[in-house]
Amino acid sequence: MAITLLLGGARSGKSARAEALAKGLSLPVCYVATAPHINGDKAWESRIIKHQKQRPADWLVIEEPLALVGLLQGGDFAQHIVLVDCLTLWLSNMMFAEKDINQEVLRLCEVIEHYQGEVIFVSNEVGLGLVPETELGRNFRDAQGRLNQAMAKVADKVEFIAAGLPLKLK
Repeated sequence: MAITLLLGGARSGKSARAEALAKGLSLPVCYVATAPHINGDKAWESRIIKHQKQRPADWLVIEEPLALVGLLQGGDFAQHIVLVDCLTLWLSNMMFAEKDINQEVLRLCEVIEHYQGEVIFVSNEVGLGLVPETELGRNFRDAQGRLNQAMAKVADKVEFIAAGLPLKLK
């Protein structure tokens, strides 16, 4: 079994690549959606609904915006491909919940190092653009970069997706 990390920018094709990889494997898929539901944000809810409709009906879907580590530790997913989409939203959720980001990333990496199943993680590469104007934006960008580096270190496979095309990094 393998841990795969897919990185790329917004609308680069990361999720489509992750879904294609999951469909190509011989196990059922457990799709872990980390997107939070935001009251009053109709555009965001519309986007979530669109993603839900795109997924195959036979996939097990778990919406978990915060407790990703606990889910991977406590879930019995040995007979599934676990697809986590995405680490960027998970990180954002953790920051807004005022969690200890460094500790949570460390916990996630420890779980992944010993994980016995197949997991595909999707994560944004946000460090290729302009320096964010706000302190919160800069803190997020830096935390995302550290998360991606930590996950790449423990992943068996890493790909960078640009214009829907995968570039194998590891």
